Amino acid sequence: MAHYDFHMPVTEAQVRALKVNDTVTLHDTLYGIRDATQIHMFDRGRTTKFDLRGHAVVHTAPNVRWVGETAAAPVGYEPVCVGTTTSDRMERFTRPLMEQYGVRIIIGKGGLRQGSLDAFRDLGGVYLAVIGGAAALETTWIEQIEDVDLHDLNPESLWKFRIRGFGPLLVSMDSHGASLYTDVNTQARERRAAVLASLGVKG
Repeated sequence: MAHYDFHMPVTEAQVRALKVNDTVTLHDTLYGIRDATQIHMFDRGRTTKFDLRGHAVVHTAPNVRWVGETAAAPVGYEPVCVGTTTSDRMERFTRPLMEQYGVRIIIGKGGLRQGSLDAFRDLGGVYLAVIGGAAALETTWIEQIEDVDLHDLNPESLWKFRIRGFGPLLVSMDSHGASLYTDVNTQARERRAAVLASLGVKG
């Protein structure tokens, strides 16, 4: 296991160096994205003004507060609570996010499926896990909402956050075909079968 500090954006080589159980802390820029954002981008043909190449996205629909445009809040919003949502709903968007927009890192909770693992292997990507219920802590890692796109989808807009010390986050799916979610599922099935066998029950 190793720890990495990444100043965004990152290269494919940097991402491919990561392996399951490593930890990563991100700095500078992070984009917030969720279901509606990606439905509009990939199903309805909308595009974004942001250059996402080499960047990380976090699955979130943040709770924000309108404070008016100031130097501290250039687009008028400040973060109130930026929590991570369950990633599984957004499984089908992993490959197009990487192929069409160059995203390298996806952050969320609960993991993704085999299709995403294949995309990480083919294109050079990684999934970083956040423990559920850590929204208050995550919010402290966000210094500012720098910009927003697809504004009409608020709160499921595409948010540009300025971050410092976002992490450490756990590498739970890597570009080498490894997934902690697959490992845990296999172990759980094996333990279930052993328990049933000890009780004389055929699984």
